[in-house]
Amino acid sequence: MTEDNTTPDSAPEAATATTGPDVPPDHLAIDPRSPHFDGDVLRRGVGIRFKGAVRTNIEEYCISEGWVRVQAGKTMDRKGRPLTIKLNGPVEAWFEDLGEDAPVAKAG
Repeated sequence: MTEDNTTPDSAPEAATATTGPDVPPDHLAIDPRSPHFDGDVLRRGVGIRFKGAVRTNIEEYCISEGWVRVQAGKTMDRKGRPLTIKLNGPVEAWFEDLGEDAPVAKAG
């Protein structure tokens, strides 16, 4: 006899996917100078969950490598751009315009 470790109460928050038109890209940045910038994707609105908490201050993320970049306070570099720090941990992304049942892109 095999054991089933799932409980009947546990339902996934949303569908999980890795690719497709309704899943955000693996790597995205809000800086137009970045090669990972995509204005059309950003206009749709991308939600980010980092280490289990929804974050709204993400400058750049990479799901497969498991990191995000956030602004380091109000500090600016010599060119007037915000300094960022890289934080490591599990990253999940989804399109906000699809509602609560949007497919979630996450590593794994």
